[in-house]
Amino acid sequence: MRFDDSLKTILAADMATSFGAQSAWRQLVDLMGRGRAAVDEPAIARLRLLRQAVPVQVRAASARALAFAQPDARLVGFFAEDDLAIAAPVLRTATLDADDWLALLPRLAPASRSVLRHRRDLPPAVQRGLQSFGPIDFILPTPDIPLEPAVSEDLAQRALAVEHPIESDRGPVASAAPTQAPDPVPATETPVVSALASPPVPVSVAAPVLDAPLSETPFLALGVVARGLPFVAEALRHAELAAAAPPVPAPPSSADATRFEISDLVARIEAFNRDRTVEDAVPAATPAETEGFRYETDAQGTIRMVDGVARAALIGVSLAYAAKQGEVQLDGVAAGAFRRRSRFSDARLEVGGLSDAFGSWRVSGVPVFDHDSGRFTGFRGIARRPRRDETAELQHTVSSPVSDALRQLVHELRTPTNAIAGFAELIETQLLGPVSPTYRERATTIRTQAGDLLAAIDDLDTAARIEGRALDLRATTVPVGPLLDRVTRDLQPLATLRGATLLIAMPDGDCEILGDDRAVERLVGRLLAALVSAGRQGEQIGIVARPAGSTISIEFDRPAALAAHTADILLSIDVEQDNHSDGAPLLGTGFALRLAQNLAVELGGMLGIGPERLTLQLPAVEDRAVERVADEQR
Repeated sequence: MRFDDSLKTILAADMATSFGAQSAWRQLVDLMGRGRAAVDEPAIARLRLLRQAVPVQVRAASARALAFAQPDARLVGFFAEDDLAIAAPVLRTATLDADDWLALLPRLAPASRSVLRHRRDLPPAVQRGLQSFGPIDFILPTPDIPLEPAVSEDLAQRALAVEHPIESDRGPVASAAPTQAPDPVPATETPVVSALASPPVPVSVAAPVLDAPLSETPFLALGVVARGLPFVAEALRHAELAAAAPPVPAPPSSADATRFEISDLVARIEAFNRDRTVEDAVPAATPAETEGFRYETDAQGTIRMVDGVARAALIGVSLAYAAKQGEVQLDGVAAGAFRRRSRFSDARLEVGGLSDAFGSWRVSGVPVFDHDSGRFTGFRGIARRPRRDETAELQHTVSSPVSDALRQLVHELRTPTNAIAGFAELIETQLLGPVSPTYRERATTIRTQAGDLLAAIDDLDTAARIEGRALDLRATTVPVGPLLDRVTRDLQPLATLRGATLLIAMPDGDCEILGDDRAVERLVGRLLAALVSAGRQGEQIGIVARPAGSTISIEFDRPAALAAHTADILLSIDVEQDNHSDGAPLLGTGFALRLAQNLAVELGGMLGIGPERLTLQLPAVEDRAVERVADEQR
């Protein structure tokens, strides 16, 4: 379907709902921003109509997406009409000709033009055009509160004395007594600095004549404005006190009163800062980090004695609870040992606050019993700082640029793929209206292929997280029997398509894996899917799970299509070498096996590739680990 036809389809869609309006907005902006649809007046009018039903967050996201495209000048002008949060991303990155920028500048608000003033890549003609809007963009607003007549008259006389004398045919007005009382300053007058507005000139006085030449802009001199600031006035006062020895010069004449040099102001501020006496702050000595402490608890597990660190943060903390207690967080190892009255070691302790006990600790303890009665009296133990190879908190390692780029690519792929799958599901289920069977079948195919693509994108994301050491795993217990049942049930359509049969062999008692349930299911599912996709008609793929000491071993039979390859060749089979039959891995069998091998290592196990079968070994759940996981989940 051509892009013009796609645009017509979007414009003719049902926009009765907010969801439809947002979807049409995203597609229109994307097509027009990437030059795949004409940016004409009907399309802009359609966007203006849709903008009324699209939330600000969605419009802002569309504006940020245009930063990586080259939108047309009319599309840039359309987004510039919106709020500053929506217009700013487009104005910061848009690339237009000088004529287009000059035509757009009068339509922009002052805040939008301020965004362009921070750009250094605009043509010189556009920069000069921005400078021409200075008198409009930088004019000071008029205050809403009017001044009292007396205050207004006093300020006006000071301003006239500082800025310039007003002369008439009878001499300076400041020295002549007015013939009538001046009227209050009207609130509607808008001078450049309203607080320094001049009073109405008496009838007998001619129009004022300025000594200084007229400025090309409505700005006052920087020195005049700076002299009215409180801290500058204070600096001037201190400078005058410091220079009290020499005679005070005579007041400047009226011709020099309007002149104020910036260098004089800077010199006076430096003199003020030089004469101030501020005591230098003495840096406090950084205390050495405490490496350990001793503690004792009572029969209820509450800490009653601490030696080696500040007692306030730890006294009253109970070993019987794994929940957060004030600024202290203790994991479930100590709580489980307290219930069993048994020794424990290397329990994690996190202490907040500002004392020397702040930070991460590893706590060990032994139960204490009365020698005569045998009654339990509490715990005694020590705590130490964790070693470098121990992780008291998440490690913030610097990921490689390759993994960061891959994760960014995965993010860019997942968003449009989810949108495609969602729209295909809307068509398939006829939520937006009746659809012919032909289009419903096509929508079903699109949704299925989009699901396969999302699975491949998730595999890429997992591989990038493993490469960048950013894979987040949480310890849970995973029963092997239900896990294999779910995976084989999901892969049954693929096995039927390939003509293969899956056979599961399990011991009588169920066994459990210690690891992240999502990662374990992804590992087993991707590994078994790669094997089933290589199966042939009438072939049986056996799956045998059995406990092996401290691990759980799951063995998978190798299909005949993969039996002739060694382990190195099997791991290097890419998409081009892999068969393109139905059900083949989208990223290739080699990638699926490498991902399973790396994910098994992250889970604390390994994947062995033998001549007849693949052996997956993962940590098994022990009694102590079961209790610890249960405490953490509680």
